[in-house]
Amino acid sequence: MPKIILVGGGSASGKTYVTESVIKNLDSSRITHLSLDDYYKDQSNISMEERMKVNYDHPKAFDWKLMESQLIDLKNGKSIEKPIYDFTQHNRSGKFETIVPKDLVVCEGIMALVNKKIRALSDLNIFVNASRERRFLRRIERDQKARGRSFDSIVTQFFSTVRPMFEEVVGPTSNYADVIVNNDDEQKNLSIKVLTAVFKSLLEEIDRENSTKN
Repeated sequence: MPKIILVGGGSASGKTYVTESVIKNLDSSRITHLSLDDYYKDQSNISMEERMKVNYDHPKAFDWKLMESQLIDLKNGKSIEKPIYDFTQHNRSGKFETIVPKDLVVCEGIMALVNKKIRALSDLNIFVNASRERRFLRRIERDQKARGRSFDSIVTQFFSTVRPMFEEVVGPTSNYADVIVNNDDEQKNLSIKVLTAVFKSLLEEIDRENSTKN
């Protein structure tokens, strides 16, 4: 049975970078990587103007029922059709990606550790931390390059929703973490090294479980 790993942390704390780096250090054919971003709610029923007013840093922005059902399917060895989110449209793209279950299913995103039902499915909870200043600068760089957003819109969103929601909702979820790593630039290599060892131990545990069955 696949093991579920949840990777949470503040926006631009480096969750995706760390996760992808760890996977590259291991046998990637045994690891499925999901982004919680793809589980933002379908907003086809509202206008672009209304979508731009949504607080995407609030738990209510996510489709938790879909995420829960798809994680259960993966844990039970079933493939899923995961929606693909389009940040330029603030909505699902209408396209889907077929995800097959592998030994480790890693789901990362700012709200990964928020929902109690999702945590109940998890075998390991990880929180990626970084200083507020570092997260702010990374977010500006990322959103300008990858998401085509203006500097003013990024700054406005950070101080109106991102920072308050981190302090109120995201930051406290570190209390649910089995492992907390610091991903400020000078410490990111250590974070990757630590998590590589953690993931490797889980894969070895799965190998032992499989060998006893045989």
